[in-house]
Amino acid sequence: MIFRGKQPEAVIWRRFRSGLDGFTFAVRSDPTADGDTGYYTAHVVANAERVLDLLHSFSELLGPAVDVAIEDRRTGRSWHGESVALPDVRDTVARLKLPLATYGGVELSIYTADDQLTLTPWLELFTYARTDRWLYVLLGKGLVEQESLPSKAWLPDGVAFPPAPELEHALRAAVQRLALVPA
Repeated sequence: MIFRGKQPEAVIWRRFRSGLDGFTFAVRSDPTADGDTGYYTAHVVANAERVLDLLHSFSELLGPAVDVAIEDRRTGRSWHGESVALPDVRDTVARLKLPLATYGGVELSIYTADDQLTLTPWLELFTYARTDRWLYVLLGKGLVEQESLPSKAWLPDGVAFPPAPELEHALRAAVQRLALVPA
């Protein structure tokens, strides 16, 4: 019998992740601001479930009240809300995970004065912030910083997303739960 030392802890997402799990990180200047004001942006690409899990876990790091914007690319409808309770938003994101991962086609932004998390219709995640804190959060989640990432934009802007009644129903419920208003 061979005795082995302590085995490293197995993490499921590391075993089954795609080769695309990674992010780019950059500093951008704000052309509307005076001086050297800028912001940090990260572009995260992974499989759909992983991106939605990251959105959900990252939202926990925002303030107690957030602003929310949702745009359904299928119907062209948009909603927004200000100072929405973060626990309600996190619960709604958790409920939307399965239909969003299945169908895509919805842009969802959760933001405060200093941070923004945006899920694109193609299920990519972008973070925007006034500090570089998201770099350390992304590295802590096991993502690899890369020079560039292939885009997952599988439908050009002019092409309609296929119908998704289940997602539309889930979005209606989310809009009601969060008391969002049409934009």
